[in-house]
Amino acid sequence: MATEQELHQGLYDAVVDMDEEQSAELASEVVKAGYDAYAAIEQGLSKGMDKVGELYEQEEYFIPELLLCSDAMYAGIDILKPHIVREETRVQHKVVIGVVEGDTHDIGKNLVKIMLESAGFEVIDLGRDIKAQAFIDAAEENGAEIIALSTLMTTAMPSMQEVVELLEKQDKRDKYKVLIGGGPISPNFAKKIRADAYASTAAEAARIAKDFAAAEEAALQSA
Repeated sequence: MATEQELHQGLYDAVVDMDEEQSAELASEVVKAGYDAYAAIEQGLSKGMDKVGELYEQEEYFIPELLLCSDAMYAGIDILKPHIVREETRVQHKVVIGVVEGDTHDIGKNLVKIMLESAGFEVIDLGRDIKAQAFIDAAEENGAEIIALSTLMTTAMPSMQEVVELLEKQDKRDKYKVLIGGGPISPNFAKKIRADAYASTAAEAARIAKDFAAAEEAALQSA
């Protein structure tokens, strides 16, 4: 039987190699062996998609390859997701997530959603190519504390800044933590547009969101 690390590497390779059948087969092995399904997604499938994102940025992979890689990733996720042990929290915090206006690539966003749900968050998924005001409206309507913005395209990056600027203009900036991520995004860009945080991976996004939630609970308790 393969070790957990070997299965993680295999899942990584299956995504990068666009091998949907191999991804599903290895995910099934993870389940049969009783290994951690969340870790298999984080250390295998998610890291594989991170590599695919790099190849896309370097123009070694293009949209057709990107889609085939995502199919391989989802083949594994479909098998692993039902076996994720969901974290139970006293208060279920809410996150509004979506791909900003000007971009229709939602692979990364979907992976972040899975990680957030596994971490115990209620996720309001707006989808892709979403106008800036729609994020704010959804956060208001659902009582969310975090707004998570994603893009894979440099041309859509100004839409992230627009969300922050609208929050400031509407005197709502202090109500929400703005978390951004995606291929072309960097910590410097997050600082430039006054976002609260940047996440380079889906797993990191979930960890940052948990830190935000913990800080809010601590502030409420001390108030």
